[in-house]
Amino acid sequence: MSNTIEEPSRTHDYGDNSFRHFPPASNSPSSIPKPEPFHIEALHTVPTAHSISTRGVSLSEGDKSSTTLRRSRTLLGLSPDAPLLEDDDYHERQKLWWSRVRIAMREPFAEFWGVVIMVLFGDGSVAQVLLSAGQTTAPGGAGFGPYQTISWGWGLGVMLGIYVAGDSGAYLNPAITFCSCLFRQLPWRRFPVYFIAQILGAFVGSGIIDIPSALNFICLTYNDFRYLRVPSRYAVYYPAIDWFEGAPGRRSVPPAEKATANIFSTYPQPFLNTGQQFVSEFVASAILLFVVFALKDPSNHGSGKNDKWFPLCMFFLIFGLGACFGWETGYAINLARDFGPRLMSYCVGYGTQVWSAGGYYFWVPMVAPFLGCAFGGFLYDLFIFTGASPINTPWIGFKLLLNPRHAVQLRHERRQRYADESIV
Repeated sequence: MSNTIEEPSRTHDYGDNSFRHFPPASNSPSSIPKPEPFHIEALHTVPTAHSISTRGVSLSEGDKSSTTLRRSRTLLGLSPDAPLLEDDDYHERQKLWWSRVRIAMREPFAEFWGVVIMVLFGDGSVAQVLLSAGQTTAPGGAGFGPYQTISWGWGLGVMLGIYVAGDSGAYLNPAITFCSCLFRQLPWRRFPVYFIAQILGAFVGSGIIDIPSALNFICLTYNDFRYLRVPSRYAVYYPAIDWFEGAPGRRSVPPAEKATANIFSTYPQPFLNTGQQFVSEFVASAILLFVVFALKDPSNHGSGKNDKWFPLCMFFLIFGLGACFGWETGYAINLARDFGPRLMSYCVGYGTQVWSAGGYYFWVPMVAPFLGCAFGGFLYDLFIFTGASPINTPWIGFKLLLNPRHAVQLRHERRQRYADESIV
């Protein structure tokens, strides 16, 4: 078995800057060398072309299961080549049922657990700051963390989540996934499976903060399992929430004095109207994607060319957004981060007020991040980015909207190019 690592398959994640979906301009000098693409799919491992699930290379030649896995990954919008180490491809354990499931769903699993880690650190920091407020036993006698601790927690959560989800591209945010499809040619078929994984990851991550309430909700859904109620002593922050609220099982939503629902999802300051809430989330989201595109731009000499710097840069970006733009609305800037925990808080007993609070604010973190990120990506591509992008097409991309025939022709050319280059 050769130890030579073949060229990774091209999946066009936002870390992949080959951008071959749009043809070069006809007047482009052919003598200008194209930069080598770099990848973020794997921060610690190198994808190979030997995957048992994708190339038909199996422990036994002609193994039909490898073809099935390849087809399954393709239907999910994933590259047929799973990002696996070469030594792992040929190991006996790849015959196991769960090993094959893991290969087929490797990237969605990575997104799921990346978001779980992100929410655990983020919501955990909010819980510690809120629930310990006024604790005289804390250093300084005013609790175990100021507001800035929340910015640290979310920054660390995003950084560690990126490390966990490196093989999927580490988007962790439906708005960033959407804009990567819109501006950076990530296959649109990958958006739904990433979206579901991100929502579920945030839902589960926030449930770990209040484990007994989450499990009790599941058990009480079925009358036959009422005896499975979970004692509070097995929780992470469950007893602290009970103590802070003033009674076991009591749960309240802002602007109540002892509200704890904002541990899970974001709530606006009471003096903001709906328009002001939207602007706050829109601006923070636009800054988020503008800087992300700058960090991933291979022609931008102000960003590090080694992807291992990217998670650390994201830590500082999220910390800065929280420190500078987080007070008014809690800087959700992420539908999954807000909707998943909000749904969990509704399920565990906070009631319908989680949807009506703040003048039905719940829809703002669902819509504003998409529009804000799209605007941030548009600005970066319009003024700075020189690579392949819908903005760098005739009429700044509006020809694709105003001339459906031209858009259909380009779509046909891209599909043909996908088939020629084996790109999903």
